[in-house]
Amino acid sequence: MKARASDTQVEFLPAFRKDAVLSRLADAFNVAQFVSFAPSAEGPVQQFARIAGIPTDHRFNNATEAIEVLFSRSVEGTLNVRSFNRDQPQSAEFLYGLGSPADVIAAVTRLSSQGWHTIVNETVDVSDGGVSGVVLDNVVEFGPDVTPRGVEKAGFATLPTAWARALFDIVYGFSPDFDAASRARLEFSLHPRPRGYRQSHVIYWEFGRHEKLHTAEIEPRWPNSFSRMLGDKAYGLLIGHLAGAPVPRTTVISRRVAPFSFGRATGTAEFWTRTCPKEQVPGRFTTARGWIDPFRLLAGEDPDHRSIASVISQEGVAAVWSGAAILDAASALHVEGVPGTGDNFMLGKAAPAALPTDVRQAVETLYQQLSSQLGPVRFEWVFDGSIAWLVQLHKGRSVSSGSTIVPGDAAVWQSFDVRLGLDALRKALEVIPFGHGLLLEGEVGLTSHIADVVRKAAVPTRIEINAAVD
Repeated sequence: MKARASDTQVEFLPAFRKDAVLSRLADAFNVAQFVSFAPSAEGPVQQFARIAGIPTDHRFNNATEAIEVLFSRSVEGTLNVRSFNRDQPQSAEFLYGLGSPADVIAAVTRLSSQGWHTIVNETVDVSDGGVSGVVLDNVVEFGPDVTPRGVEKAGFATLPTAWARALFDIVYGFSPDFDAASRARLEFSLHPRPRGYRQSHVIYWEFGRHEKLHTAEIEPRWPNSFSRMLGDKAYGLLIGHLAGAPVPRTTVISRRVAPFSFGRATGTAEFWTRTCPKEQVPGRFTTARGWIDPFRLLAGEDPDHRSIASVISQEGVAAVWSGAAILDAASALHVEGVPGTGDNFMLGKAAPAALPTDVRQAVETLYQQLSSQLGPVRFEWVFDGSIAWLVQLHKGRSVSSGSTIVPGDAAVWQSFDVRLGLDALRKALEVIPFGHGLLLEGEVGLTSHIADVVRKAAVPTRIEINAAVD
């Protein structure tokens, strides 16, 4: 026998009835599959049911049958039990990931006998490579490995709604419907594998009216939990792409999500292989011209899966000039580069050269395009004779200015010959005593990886002008 709760029944249920609110949400959105029960002297009494392939609020013969059917349709093969009543409407006892129908039935029966209402819903894995978050007006906050309430903690990503939808479409191949969030707060989770009552990729958890936000322009910031999952380079390039910058065609081979691509064709049909650590580690991991087996690369450079989030294959640019740009501590833009590819310059093995006017203008135009939407940024670029392509992007201005890479006083200044390379510099920074600073001997660009490494270490560092380096 089938039955459906009427609109009148739902409308006049007490305000604490979370299952009634969930049932209303399911009228318009995909929700986690669930069945709810009210307590009674005879045992749990079914209230609402939203199960894929079953008519809305189908009336099962008993609680056992309802739970067994829900269990059979759960993607994860486990169920949760939430309890609530008039005195504790925000849920009391919560049982997560019960692995057998018998355990769920026993829990619902026990709670019902104690006067609790219950909602039994499918367990939804929030660590499946998707994200959970909240959308409110034109702001989306999200992150992996958390429930939607996870945005109440630090580390989540924040994007304008249009950018978030475009990013999700690129990374996952589908875009959530956030139109209903106008002047409302909408909790959601996004999953690579379809699930829920409507068997789609997005589950909506809560919808509530909210006063319209009065926010300034949103400036995306990273690192965040999502950028760490994709890799710092991949996320930065995605943001640059969303900002409209020319990013070479890029395919991301991630540890946690299926491969995805974005960017523009450069016309070279040549590819570079770049590792993407979770956070920027200047010059430590491989960037190489040509294709490298990504599985061997990951096994060799990150066997414990702790540092590198992904490997990207990026179409090469016919490099006439290459370099980097930063905004220094005095808000002056520094554009540095060398003819051809910029590998040796970024590694501190080549000094910056005098840039032609057209190259500088192209890079400055790219900076203005990015900074107008993102605020101060740092980036690497390649100029092909007409276009300055974006090949790496980071947020924020530099602390450097003039010959001072990292400001600060030191009791003792130690010299370091930049020709020794990045690995030697990192080792020197690991053992430098507290209160000491570095004097870099050699030609060092403010935008090079040499400068990036000492800035990240936050050790007072200066370039030793006219140092004698034989």
